[in-house]
Amino acid sequence: MKAIIPAAGFGTRFLPLTKAQPKEMLPVVNKPTIQWVVEEAVDAGITDIAIITGDHKKSIENHFRPMEKLEKALEKAGKNKELSEVKKISEIANLQFIIQDEQKGLGHAILCAEKFVDGSPFAVLLGDTICTGNPNCTKGLVDIYRQKEKSVFSVETINVEETKRYGIASGNEVEEGILLINNLVEKPGPENAPSLLGIQGRYIFTPEIFDYLKLADFGADGQIQLTDAMNSLSHNQEIYSWTFKGKRYDIGTMKDWFESHIELSIKSGYSSIIQEILSKS
Repeated sequence: MKAIIPAAGFGTRFLPLTKAQPKEMLPVVNKPTIQWVVEEAVDAGITDIAIITGDHKKSIENHFRPMEKLEKALEKAGKNKELSEVKKISEIANLQFIIQDEQKGLGHAILCAEKFVDGSPFAVLLGDTICTGNPNCTKGLVDIYRQKEKSVFSVETINVEETKRYGIASGNEVEEGILLINNLVEKPGPENAPSLLGIQGRYIFTPEIFDYLKLADFGADGQIQLTDAMNSLSHNQEIYSWTFKGKRYDIGTMKDWFESHIELSIKSGYSSIIQEILSKS
């Protein structure tokens, strides 16, 4: 299975911080957000990954490319630990970078990778979203896909006032935490939301999703909405949701970005540093 990581947006929710710095490159603990996402895919057994970027996001590609001068400098200085970490980044997976020429939404970004997928089922991981848990979110979806051989995506229970920020899913429970989907709505108001299950940004799709993306109408904002294509697919093919019990961080909101720093720093062994900082505040 291959994976697509859309990362071509302008990051408008996080301006001015993201004017020149891609939000996917915002640091969380000791590495950029998108490295957390790539590592999640690799931990799920996926090593062929396409990252969808734009001309304004060369730093993402640069981060994963080998940097000969840096490696030689580290080697000469005897900084073997740092050299190992740098090399690990460029060797982490078989990465391909695809330019999305126009910002036409998440659905369009996925369409850009149709040739890369080559008719096989594939994962999608949003490049500005970190998920933690055991199993990791993508691994859990891969396991469900192997059982069902149908498209599946992760959801979480949200607050009623948050429906305008999410694609909302509803359906019939077929197993604990797993729904057979009957309706998907993109960012409805609370009065029109069919449930309080919000799509998290982790998916496994059968290649048929491309047919529905190509038929999807451009929304009022000129974008192809993935949720609309998924809803059309659900009317013709089984599609499932899985309620992920781990933690999701939306690195596009200040609250989640701050939370990710603190909580993942503690999990990464930096709890003493966090405690020291908090004791001085």
